Parts: sequence; structure tokens; C-alpha cells
Amino acid sequence: MTTNQIPATQNEAWGFWGTMTEHASAAWPLAMNAISDATHQPPESVRTFLDSRHGRHFADDVQNGLYQGQALQDAINAATERWMGWTVGRQTSKQYGIPRGLPYLTGFVIHCEICEEMAA
Repeated sequence: MTTNQIPATQNEAWGFWGTMTEHASAAWPLAMNAISDATHQPPESVRTFLDSRHGRHFADDVQNGLYQGQALQDAINAATERWMGWTVGRQTSKQYGIPRGLPYLTGFVIHCEICEEMAA
């Protein structure tokens, strides 16, 4: 994914952007690329995920990495790998309608896209 394809956040107050505070402008394109590459989902779907409450939780994970002394790119990569390593279990599948066994990050990126389409 090239940087000119990265959509801007639509939620500067909350979600990933709001949680990343002073790191937001540097972290946004790094997270967009890392998540899109890992999940094979389009940038618009990744933006929807990052702007959601799930994106806020992803940012919390990145912030934990920064707190532990990781560089921003390393913290984003570690969070992406961790979220891709988790799989959707029975309860999450039942609650959100995401297929069981799907990587957690992929499932929630797709889930957020579907929710946005349904709300439109």
C-alpha cells in the first residue's frame, strides 16, 4: 500500500487517533499499512477499524509497546502480530457474528466495515 492511498481519520477525538495523542500523525500511516498488509483488507476498511472503539484498544496495545521502550514502528508491528495471532473464539463469534477461528485483527477490520455499511 502506498502512502497516497491512506484515508484520513474521521475520528480525531477517539479511536486510534485520539488514543495515540502526540504520536497520532506519525502512527496513523504506519498502522494503516501494517494492518492492511496483515489482513489484506483495503485502506478504507482499516480506517473504519482504527476509528472504532476496537481501534482504540489496538492503540492501547501500541501505547503499551511504547511504554516498554519500543520504537513506534516496532510497537505497531508487535501489536499487529499479536492481534493476528489471536483467533476469534466461540463467544466473540456469537457476540459479533465474526467467523470462529478467523484471526482477531482480520475479523474486527471486516466487522467494522460491515457495521459502517449497514449504518450508511
